[in-house]
Amino acid sequence: MKSKKAEQQPHVALLAPVPLEHLEDGAQVCARQGKVAFGSRAFLVFVELDQLRQGEMVDVYLYASHAHEDGPIRATWVATYIGFVKSLDGSHPAGSKYRPPSTFKYPTDNKGHWGLFWEVTELRRLPEEEAVLVREMRGWKQKAKYSKFFVPEGPLIIERP
Repeated sequence: MKSKKAEQQPHVALLAPVPLEHLEDGAQVCARQGKVAFGSRAFLVFVELDQLRQGEMVDVYLYASHAHEDGPIRATWVATYIGFVKSLDGSHPAGSKYRPPSTFKYPTDNKGHWGLFWEVTELRRLPEEEAVLVREMRGWKQKAKYSKFFVPEGPLIIERP
């Protein structure tokens, strides 16, 4: 997946684990609102990504965590990263407008937990044959690809596959 704008910034992408229920609900929010926001505490990752992307949109590869799938870890969802916003007391500045409804099942997910919310557009599930093995990806400025045992536990800047 390469968005038109991401063509101008071919070297970086984002790999992030997001619970499957938030991806499924998030796809509906994205279709309705034009974007969806996911919470994170990885402030430095997003600051560095914004410096690297120089205002351009970049591809996001999403690993559906808590999906209970067998086999190697794969990015089965993709999106286009458009930026991040700082939280207001742990909540998204726009309230629930861009948040997956499934996040409201968890008391701290929208109040006091996240330091920022990273926003994406064009969120979609990949067809099975297009899923990308995480072990085929390489972290930004890393010489080797991730091992077959690697499981992303937070957002990471990667070389775009």
